[in-house]
Amino acid sequence: FHEDEHGEVIAECRRSDLEPYLGLHFPATDIPQASRFLFMKNKVRMICDCRATSIKVVQDEKLDQPLSLCGSTLRAPHGCHAQYMANMGSIASLVMSVTVNEDDDAAWSEQQQQQQQQQQRGMKLWGLVVCHHTTPRFVPFPLRYACEFLLQVFGIQMNKEVELAAQAKERHILRIQTLLCDMLLRDAPLGIFTQSPSVLDLVKCDGAALYYRNQFLHLGRTPSEAQIKDIIGWMSENHDGSTGLSTDSLMEAGYPGAAGLPYAICGMAAIRISSKDFIFWFRSHTSKEIRWGGAKDEPSDRDTDGQKMHPRTSFKA
Repeated sequence: FHEDEHGEVIAECRRSDLEPYLGLHFPATDIPQASRFLFMKNKVRMICDCRATSIKVVQDEKLDQPLSLCGSTLRAPHGCHAQYMANMGSIASLVMSVTVNEDDDAAWSEQQQQQQQQQQRGMKLWGLVVCHHTTPRFVPFPLRYACEFLLQVFGIQMNKEVELAAQAKERHILRIQTLLCDMLLRDAPLGIFTQSPSVLDLVKCDGAALYYRNQFLHLGRTPSEAQIKDIIGWMSENHDGSTGLSTDSLMEAGYPGAAGLPYAICGMAAIRISSKDFIFWFRSHTSKEIRWGGAKDEPSDRDTDGQKMHPRTSFKA
């Protein structure tokens, strides 16, 4: 799952006569939050036959609270999900959850890791391994248990790789930070723009700009000097109490001049050196072509009265 919770099929193994899904993206609404909660609770979910008739559970009247079937393997799938599967041509499914630490960049001590494993806190749903079958099929418990163990090992390995990448990134930032601080001690802020390494090596960006004592320096793709001054004026009016600002989109942040910026300028991070001096980092748009699974607007998405929603009927790109 991506940061906005939409899904992408990154690996696939299938029969040659089945429709491929590899590389397709699916909106976050295809897996509602309630379903994501259940995937976190039940790491392995089996549906033997999505067309099977559901059997109503009769509850003892003496029970004060409704009976919860969240942890039950025999729990019937939601009608919408059963129709979703049928539209895919999938009759039976086995879904396994992959969970990782919530904060990928956090450095956890061994004791904290043990507590986290015991309490299952701070975990997020990284992805799903979904097995489909075109006919009814029951997967015996030993095989389901083996699958769950395999996915736990995979999740641990994923966490290790994420932690190693975060540590390497932190070491790189600290090294660049030390060199830049040394430049600042020996020279004015101009040095971190005119020498190597520069501020571009500290933050992943497309351009950086310095406005210091009415001097303007820039590296890479940046707005013009007049536009930088306009951004400073906007920050002084709307974010005067802060030491900096970070946004993925200047337009979404409310900057009125965002539409007039070059197309390569979208996100920005800014820090205030003094009341009138700033350092800026800029990033370009990250838009790219994405292959979505299913038609964008399907005429059969709703009932004739326009009230009840139905799952998608097309899974083609």
